[in-house]
Amino acid sequence: NSLARQVASVRSFHKFLLRDGLSAVNPAQHLDTPRTPRMLPDVLSVQQVERLLDVVGSSTAIDLRDKAILELLYASGLRVSELISLEVSDVDLQAGLVRCLGKGSKERIVPVGSKAIASLKKYLAHGRHRLDKKSLQFSLFLNTRGSKLTRQGVWKILKKYVHLAQIKEKVSPHTLRHSFATHLLENGADLRSVQEMLGHVSISTTQIYTHVSQEHLKKVYYRWHPRA
Repeated sequence: NSLARQVASVRSFHKFLLRDGLSAVNPAQHLDTPRTPRMLPDVLSVQQVERLLDVVGSSTAIDLRDKAILELLYASGLRVSELISLEVSDVDLQAGLVRCLGKGSKERIVPVGSKAIASLKKYLAHGRHRLDKKSLQFSLFLNTRGSKLTRQGVWKILKKYVHLAQIKEKVSPHTLRHSFATHLLENGADLRSVQEMLGHVSISTTQIYTHVSQEHLKKVYYRWHPRA
């Protein structure tokens, strides 16, 4: 924030004066940097997620791919970089598991729900081979040229369906990751399990979602409690 930048500027200025012999002391060395409050992540409601997933068609290879992508993002909490790096062999449809490579090249196994698995089955059975024009690609999700889908490609896909679902909020692939974690916690999942599914090294990173969950509980309380 602007206050933190101002403190940093004052520190740098006094270091310069000290280094060049223009000052004998550095009065800024004990200045505390103000703590920047962590912003709560943007989260869609369950109803908004359902609207988003329901607007995707099922008649073309692109429809099947897009449905599988959105279902998987919400069902697994994958980062977009993890999603586009998936290969066909990383998906175990029978066990309902996805193997991904997260930050720091750390591998993790993520459970995937039945609806996402059903969408992946349809895409792999009836959609992907129609996009894989050279039959040389191992990537799970392909673009219309038969190449590996890019981050920008996923953003465009999501933007299209957010518009069709008439969702006014700003939505990114990470919004679905945030929604995945928040909805799990709202429904009683423990923090450690959510941390593991998200691939967070520190549980403090995951704890931000407990604040979102608490805000949700407060809204429910004030709406429904007779003496709230």
